[in-house]
Amino acid sequence: MFSALSSLLKNPTLRHMARDGLLSLDPERAHKATIIALQGGLVAQSEFIDPKELRVNLAGLQLSNPVGMAAGFDKDAQVHEAIGNIGFGLCEVGTLTPRPQNGHSKPRLFRIMPARAVINRMGFNNEGHDGAYVRLANSEFSTITGVNIGANKDSKDFVADYVQGVTRFANIADYLTINISSPNTPGLRGLQSPHMLKRLLNETLEARSKKNANLPIFLKIAPDMDEEAMDAIAKIIAPTDLDGLIVSNSTLSRTGVRKLPHSEEAGGLSGVPLFDIATIRLAQMRQRVGPKLAIIGVGGVHDAKSALAKFEAGADAIQLYTALVFGGLELLDIIKLGLVREVRRQKLKSISQIVGTKTDAWAAKTIPH
Repeated sequence: MFSALSSLLKNPTLRHMARDGLLSLDPERAHKATIIALQGGLVAQSEFIDPKELRVNLAGLQLSNPVGMAAGFDKDAQVHEAIGNIGFGLCEVGTLTPRPQNGHSKPRLFRIMPARAVINRMGFNNEGHDGAYVRLANSEFSTITGVNIGANKDSKDFVADYVQGVTRFANIADYLTINISSPNTPGLRGLQSPHMLKRLLNETLEARSKKNANLPIFLKIAPDMDEEAMDAIAKIIAPTDLDGLIVSNSTLSRTGVRKLPHSEEAGGLSGVPLFDIATIRLAQMRQRVGPKLAIIGVGGVHDAKSALAKFEAGADAIQLYTALVFGGLELLDIIKLGLVREVRRQKLKSISQIVGTKTDAWAAKTIPH
């Protein structure tokens, strides 16, 4: 199986042509074209069965592999089935807000090519709960599919919007993500403050209980916080029934892209420059919450080596999105192949045995400025 996959990866001519064509388009047009291609079945399904070394248990969810598509790609649950078919172990749709919203004015998405990075200020543009709910309800997705929920920017009560999201999707999603980490909705990150976070978790977890739903709920946090803030978050979540964390979203930092074209644009930075910041925060949160709470590592994964580092820092699973803009969808197979090779090189049975093996080393690193 792996020799066949290796041969395919050595001859990705058609995939490279498609990627280069997309990179020649405006970023939002390129994204729309990719969604249309997936909807039309123009992207080949994966022909490879994930080996047993990649199987993981994530907060009770059984994944065939621990590499997922991050939220932001399939905003309105249009291609979650196709994402599973091309080999992702999980897909997170959204961010979904109760009511449709257009997001910020265009242009709002900027590639920084030399750094393999993106700045976005999309602003939770999506069609709202209703359309996504219908699509999810009418699909028979075999891949683990989560729903990332957010708040409308003009909402008078952000917490109420999250409660509405839990209530709406609790009996249809495989997991939910409470996204309070976007830098593009004014005031949203304020929900990470101790007082607001307590209320948010109390009310959303209670909403899950009222629905008699047994699905995991994750909290997605930002990388732009200090250690005191992380201490507070860890203390607040400890006594709750929260199932896991997603660390992290994009950053307001411009480390690694200063003076490059578009670096002065407002919004969150993702891609390769985010990797160290997000991975250090991941390790530091792992130290604070202990080994049992599930963590999904996001931010800057761009090859097999960086993917492996996320697991070593303490992630049970990982997600990516920005790297696919520059590396193409073949990057998924490259990462999975690299992870399997490392597990076998270490003569281990599972990628899970690598989780947290270098947490302390990563946590001790200095956040780049």
